[in-house]
Amino acid sequence: MLSHKHIVSTMGKTWILDLDGTIVKHNGYKTDGYDTLLDGAKDFLDQISEDDMIILLTSRPEEYKDCTIHFLEENHIRYHHIIFNAPYGERILINDEKESGLKTALAINTKRDEFMKDQFLSDPRL
Repeated sequence: MLSHKHIVSTMGKTWILDLDGTIVKHNGYKTDGYDTLLDGAKDFLDQISEDDMIILLTSRPEEYKDCTIHFLEENHIRYHHIIFNAPYGERILINDEKESGLKTALAINTKRDEFMKDQFLSDPRL
């Protein structure tokens, strides 16, 4: 997968991440009986600033909530909120643009079961 560089502000951010196929193997909890982190996911998540908020989304039903949260805790995956039962379709993010011109919404699609290689570089002028 190609790596892209994204220039972002130094302000606190909200990271909204899908779980299956993005951070962990898609449906691994069903097919393998357990979750598996994708290569690079843990390192990426660990470098997110403590000042930022992390929201995880998953289409998993609530019945998998306990085992999912246990997996995240066991692997020291930091998050603030997790939403279960999300629809299978598109995830649409809408946000306003700051008067400075800073675009406050960014969407990245990744190939299933391959953690992204994108880089996020802070620009204090934003």
